[in-house]
Amino acid sequence: MSLTGTGPAETRESAPTSPTARSMWRASRMAMLLGLIIVAAAVLSVAIGGGAGPSRRLDPDDTSLDGSKALAQLLRSRGVTVDRADSVTRARELSRSGDRLLLITDTSFVLDPAALAAIPGDRVVVGDLYRVDLLAPGVRSSAEVGSRSLEPACPLPAAKAAGSAFMGGAAFTAPRGATGCYPADDDGWSLVSLPNAGGTTTVVGSGEFMTNRRLAEDGNAALALNLLGSAKAVTWLVEPPEDGADGTVAGPAGRTVYDLMPPGVPWAVAMAAVAVLVTALWRGRRLGPVVTERLPVVVRAAETVEGRGRLYRARRARGRAADVLRAGAIDRLLPRLGLAPDAGRGEVVTAVAARTGQDPVQVGAALYGPEPADDDGLVALAHYLDSIERTVGEH
Repeated sequence: MSLTGTGPAETRESAPTSPTARSMWRASRMAMLLGLIIVAAAVLSVAIGGGAGPSRRLDPDDTSLDGSKALAQLLRSRGVTVDRADSVTRARELSRSGDRLLLITDTSFVLDPAALAAIPGDRVVVGDLYRVDLLAPGVRSSAEVGSRSLEPACPLPAAKAAGSAFMGGAAFTAPRGATGCYPADDDGWSLVSLPNAGGTTTVVGSGEFMTNRRLAEDGNAALALNLLGSAKAVTWLVEPPEDGADGTVAGPAGRTVYDLMPPGVPWAVAMAAVAVLVTALWRGRRLGPVVTERLPVVVRAAETVEGRGRLYRARRARGRAADVLRAGAIDRLLPRLGLAPDAGRGEVVTAVAARTGQDPVQVGAALYGPEPADDDGLVALAHYLDSIERTVGEH
């Protein structure tokens, strides 16, 4: 409700507050636009992501940055068969085919190392695995080192042809008869190669150079191909899946949770969503615009000023009252002095002092001075401001 001055009360009738179709559209169009943007973003993310799960480190079927899909594709392009295995039994079955290399990644540490050591042929061991001495006799972990680009500094053909590579992770000691490459700050070697009963065993401190993220850097791709491409086939050991980790329910059927739902559940969920949306649109309407009402009484301006003054006096707000008096006086003086509304203090004080002949220091204290110390000071300030306005108006 607004207050009027001394004039007659307004006679305009009250406007209706019920929302119209146009006002409802104006109020809801922004929410609808945001809803459409959210739905479009969700559909686009699903279409691009395709429901991809978490990354699987050093997995030949994983296309994420931590996976090794790119290396597996390079091996296959060179005629090397890449078979993914997640158990010792599967790796043993594949080894019967003859010329085959066994790749044991650091994600397959849960498998039995003694059983893996019994599989004949070449093998590449990635990381400081549990009982790595069973897979590579005489090799011991000496330190943990940071991964960085290193030079081979060894005569091993696979490493010498590749050159610098992104190596690190764990450092190993090289036993007698073994070849150590990529020295790790005098703490050992990031790659150790030694003969075994049925071929060659190579241990590397980290498989980061074989991931999709690092394969294109330095000589990483060349080193990986030289180590894994020496045989006609590669048995690539990965972490065994956990029950239900792929979204299936444990059991012979292996059906997903969605397969176990009754056929009517998706329709019920869809109808519930529609009902919630309709209810939100129905009950979520906003109030109409603010309307002005005809005042029941006339409140004179003098009474409003007196009421505000009594409030200032009751709260002892002399500073606030002085600010109001000064602001009103300055607003009325500026047009009389021909000054702009944004005129500075010095400009206003100089102009008032020149027009009234008063001391500029006294004028400045009156217009921009401190808060009056008592009520008498506030009354004196009001009288002085009134006299300045009358003097300016007379000249």
